Amino acid sequence: MISNELLWQNLAPDYEPYINLFASADKLENATLAIIQPRLYNSLESFLLTPTYFPFAIIRALECQSYLSELAKCIKNIIPASVAITGDYKQSNGKFYWQPNNKRSFTTCNSVYFCNWIEMPQLFGSIHQYKNSIHLEPGLLHKINGGVLLLSVSTLLAQPLMWQRLKQMVIQKQFEWLPVNDNQFLPYPIDSMPLDVKLILVGDNFSLDELETKEPELFSQATYGEYEFDLNFEHSSQLSLWMQFVKQIITDCQLPALTTDAWPTLITQAIRYTEDKSILPLDRRWLIRYLSEANKFKQNNQITTKSCQAAMRQRKWQHGYLAKRNLDDILKKQVFIKTEGKIIGQINGLSIIHYPGHPEIIGEPSRITCVAHLGEGEFTDVERKVELGGNIHAKGMMIMNAYLNYELNLEQPQPFSASIVFEQSYNKVDGDSASLAELCALISALSLQPIDQQIAVTGSVDQFGYVQPIGSINPKIESFFDICFQRELTGQQGVIIPAANIRHLCLNQDLIAAVKSRVFNIWPVEHVSEAISMLTKHAYYKQQYDTKNLHLLALIHKRITLANKQEKPKFMRFIKWLNLK
Repeated sequence: MISNELLWQNLAPDYEPYINLFASADKLENATLAIIQPRLYNSLESFLLTPTYFPFAIIRALECQSYLSELAKCIKNIIPASVAITGDYKQSNGKFYWQPNNKRSFTTCNSVYFCNWIEMPQLFGSIHQYKNSIHLEPGLLHKINGGVLLLSVSTLLAQPLMWQRLKQMVIQKQFEWLPVNDNQFLPYPIDSMPLDVKLILVGDNFSLDELETKEPELFSQATYGEYEFDLNFEHSSQLSLWMQFVKQIITDCQLPALTTDAWPTLITQAIRYTEDKSILPLDRRWLIRYLSEANKFKQNNQITTKSCQAAMRQRKWQHGYLAKRNLDDILKKQVFIKTEGKIIGQINGLSIIHYPGHPEIIGEPSRITCVAHLGEGEFTDVERKVELGGNIHAKGMMIMNAYLNYELNLEQPQPFSASIVFEQSYNKVDGDSASLAELCALISALSLQPIDQQIAVTGSVDQFGYVQPIGSINPKIESFFDICFQRELTGQQGVIIPAANIRHLCLNQDLIAAVKSRVFNIWPVEHVSEAISMLTKHAYYKQQYDTKNLHLLALIHKRITLANKQEKPKFMRFIKWLNLK
């Protein structure tokens, strides 16, 4: 039996090599977008400085003030000034004439402007009429004429008429005065005016997908760039670059500086956010929120590690009602989760819950049970039958069933049917992260070998039984640890995880201390045979040194052989006859 539990040093990042870097953080220069986002910067530079016949660019980024302002600042560095189209309108003989001149201009000279929401009067300007007097009010297009305009894609998609008018004017390089409503008329004829605007459309995945569907030709011709939301963290130079990026955000938001001891705490939370010890986030919105919350607990006008920890505790407490209710239901035995004893066909799987409208995902153990009985070899996914199981969950169940059929390599009919279910689950179940636990429960039910309830399991499997990585590993492990901690740690409790998820581990200090004290365990596995052997304390394959005891596969084969030799009950044949009817 394999038992290779992880050491506590594997459960969080090691900051020892970077102590000197943290100490000299105040000497680091702030990082510009050109350094942090070289591909995006190159796209912007190419679009703005290279003559192009198509005046549209598309940037994949979040459609919020923080990202739009950062892009605008970058554009100003590329083109600090723009050439305004000068001229003014003159009214004569009941008509407005456009006259180019250098003395007085109807337009202003802004090199770049951005907004995440705008409506037609603000964009195109408006015409005011009072008695016999008419006044032309310039809009944003006039103020940015000769420059660059950044707009949110979702804003334009929400106002299709405005978008179509804007698109045509930018392409034709002519501004046409039009009534706001189609059933109105202009009070006087008004000349069009030259328009030279480069339009950058900023949108997230969903809005860009909708834009591509509605404007496939524009999407294919526009210059494309994307904001990268993470940075590889494999050596000190990359960490230094990320710290420069954080310092730039601190400067932009006028926040206090971080002390030396605050950097490891910030990086730990950043890694928990990305769920990978080798990736740091470049999500400005997340970093601004985190630093702003820590700023509430600043000390001597600095953000310290105590400031960060206090902010995390405050946030956990504010968002913790639903998680506390779930834990209480388990501890009060309203939701059955066993952490002691052995049971055939029952296992503790690990899952996450995302309540609608709640900002956090919540880890929670799930009791998964499987029963096997004489039948026609059918495998019933109860969640799928009652339409509570999603497509990915159904795929995982099919893969699991295919693996077991492949592994058994039967030359005789499979006489057992089985059903598997998430007990006390009343909402939709999706994802394949429970397929390893479900497969172990099925093997236990077929071999009649009990599973140790002190161990919880997470991971997906492929058709050859290899265990694949899953997401949200940290809250899943911590949810089972919290239950064991409340019920008293025995030293035999723990969690089986995919070996490929080791790089994602960034657990809380209480759990790390428990593993260090050897009162809680985390076992990484690469194949289902390792997991089921630990759970049943029984070999999965034939062991050369053990000729007396049957391994799990042999026990299943033996049950199948005995069942096939016995005559099936008459009522089984009767049920099959009814099905044929």
